[in-house]
Amino acid sequence: MKSLTLTLVSYVFYGWWNPWFMLLMLISTMIDYGCGKMICAEGASKKKRKTGMLLSVLSNLSILVFFKYAAFGADGISALGQWFGFGGVAAPDFLYQIVLPVGISFYTFQSMSYSIDLYRGHAKQADSFIDFACYVSMFPQLVAGPIVRYGSVADQLRSRVHNIEGFVGGLTRFNYGFAKKILLANPMGSIADACFNAGDGVLSSPMAWLGVVAYAFQIYFDFSGYSDMAIGLGRMFGFRFPENFNSPYRSKSITEFWRRWHISLSSFLRDYLYIPLGGNRGSSGRTYVNLMMVMLIGGLWHGAQWTFVVWGAIHGGMLMLERLMGKDSLYKRLPNALRMALTFVVILITWVFFRAANLESALAYLGAMFGQSGDAPAAGILTGELLRPMNFFFLALAIIVTWVTPRTANWLEKLTPGKVVFGLLLFAFSLAMMFTQGFNPFLYFQF
Repeated sequence: MKSLTLTLVSYVFYGWWNPWFMLLMLISTMIDYGCGKMICAEGASKKKRKTGMLLSVLSNLSILVFFKYAAFGADGISALGQWFGFGGVAAPDFLYQIVLPVGISFYTFQSMSYSIDLYRGHAKQADSFIDFACYVSMFPQLVAGPIVRYGSVADQLRSRVHNIEGFVGGLTRFNYGFAKKILLANPMGSIADACFNAGDGVLSSPMAWLGVVAYAFQIYFDFSGYSDMAIGLGRMFGFRFPENFNSPYRSKSITEFWRRWHISLSSFLRDYLYIPLGGNRGSSGRTYVNLMMVMLIGGLWHGAQWTFVVWGAIHGGMLMLERLMGKDSLYKRLPNALRMALTFVVILITWVFFRAANLESALAYLGAMFGQSGDAPAAGILTGELLRPMNFFFLALAIIVTWVTPRTANWLEKLTPGKVVFGLLLFAFSLAMMFTQGFNPFLYFQF
């Protein structure tokens, strides 16, 4: 009964903006549940089990590709046709009118992982369709992760404990995540938008760096704040979701960054793509190819734009370079603080491509960062607007939370009355601040 209630609530939550999205999620759920029964059928041959797994993978990827990449693919085919001299290929108009369902990248990956894990023997079949539907649709982490694997919550779906301690702990975790979003992500986002939306010649070099640093904080606190809220809500309902962030900007290499950033996605790509491709079991050349393929796909997962492809390519290139340098490289002998700073600079450069509207805008922004300073009359106005004391306050607060204070998850594991009271006060203050803000986007809803 608990799973049925949570499933119904989750479907109402998901369909509030567009009821048709509920039907799409239900279809995906039914396909994967049926594939799971096919894989686990008594006496099923290896061929039948593999067919069930492949059917699940292909159906989920087909849904994802259609809704997320149809227009991008049509544009790519048209560009290829022009390049080979065949002329442009006109794509149907409806491809450019497709509305991207919220969170589709998250729940299709999650649902697909169920069938793959059943095939590999890493999970047991769901007890009922309701349990599986609850797993796929669970509203706390439905639209922006973390990506939860069925095996990690299977026992909790069958039986979970609801108590005051778990509810208070989850509520406190939610309050801290909400505060990250309102008090840190939103103010940083206002600075980032002002810089990335500045016109030609308006952005000076210092302001360009300020803008991309602000965006780095925005996307981190936006996404990690949502993950905190999802983990907190899950705990209030008796679930333990996996952690999704581990102080990523403290990383001393890009390799370490991907162990700390969006952990549920990086582990998904590792287990379901990198290792099946061969991982690092083959030659060095093959390993580098595997790394680059995974990061390119990881970039495309975020969006159907060339900027995301370049973002993934840079990360893939850095992973290859770090592997090529080896454990005894000169870089590894540098002081930890310097390695952390250099890694952060590389991450900032990649965030430019992630944030920019297109490649042309990204290159122009990088130009502003590296010497092509703005000389338009409006440059001074923008600088004066960005250097307000309140912006410096929020920037300093973001720096402290990122590099000075301990991780929220570890700190909140030992819950005390003081932390609970502080969390409630923080929530009340954040709620009051939210009503004064006209800028309040959730970045990862678009993925």
